[in-house]
Amino acid sequence: MSDARAEPRVHLGYAVARRGVPAPSSFRAWVAAALRGARRRKPAELSIRIVDADEGRALNAAYRDKDYATNVLSFPAELPPGIDLPLIGDLVICAPVVTREATEQDKPAREHWAHMTVHGVLHLLGYDHIEDAEAERMEALETRILAGLGIDDPYRPR
Repeated sequence: MSDARAEPRVHLGYAVARRGVPAPSSFRAWVAAALRGARRRKPAELSIRIVDADEGRALNAAYRDKDYATNVLSFPAELPPGIDLPLIGDLVICAPVVTREATEQDKPAREHWAHMTVHGVLHLLGYDHIEDAEAERMEALETRILAGLGIDDPYRPR
């Protein structure tokens, strides 16, 4: 069963007040753009949890041994062999970090939220930026996806 036109199923959870956090429709549009940009042809389902700095820090410490809150954490689905579900994983986006970074980088907050969502989805699909060549490939794809959304290159200094 494959339908490239099917909209992704995005489940949103909030551990923070929703003020200043983009609307669910925005997250769905950004996820769909990332999936199209990565040429995913199968249906996709994921969860996005918006958290505060304390939860972001705790999760980053537990899963990455980093004792600080980070902008986005990606948890790709690890399905057993033979299980064919559209689940691609979970994203955790730390609202205060995204807001702070947008201010520090002189970017519109909405554009930075879009970037972090696209970045996280690409991680769920197996993209990474550990090696320089991987980083260049991932950044180029992010830039192209965001341009399709009318968003400037997030890696270009402002």
